[in-house]
Amino acid sequence: MTHPDGAGITAMFPCKPVVNSRPATAAEPAAMGLAECKADELNFSLAWADLGDPALVAPALAEMQRSLTLKLNAQVLATEALAVRGMTPNPAAQLLVLKGDQQRARLAVFSHGLRVYQVLMLGAQDNSSAWENFITGLTLGP
Repeated sequence: MTHPDGAGITAMFPCKPVVNSRPATAAEPAAMGLAECKADELNFSLAWADLGDPALVAPALAEMQRSLTLKLNAQVLATEALAVRGMTPNPAAQLLVLKGDQQRARLAVFSHGLRVYQVLMLGAQDNSSAWENFITGLTLGP
């Protein structure tokens, strides 16, 4: 069980994650963080950012999906609605299965209030059971 400081979420990683975060500054007004680790040739990560305006939440979730899809030069194989315990309902919250040139990814984006989250499993091969364990091990809250 991992509860990164300032993330407002508990996650069950399959490995011990390294956690990095940075506070908000005048130049970068969003506090951000990342917890990540590698297990069985898969990379697992949880990223979060605090936004100052509710109008930015849906566009931020859409941009997270778009930027990762472009970065991996990926094709979206499946898109599903997403439910994480404690998340704020938002039509932009989704789970995607991606196939890139050399990697497969499962991506979930969602929010809780003004905090947005990106959960990612990335590797040469897909592993649906590892993803299911990772995504169902998320709980939002203090």
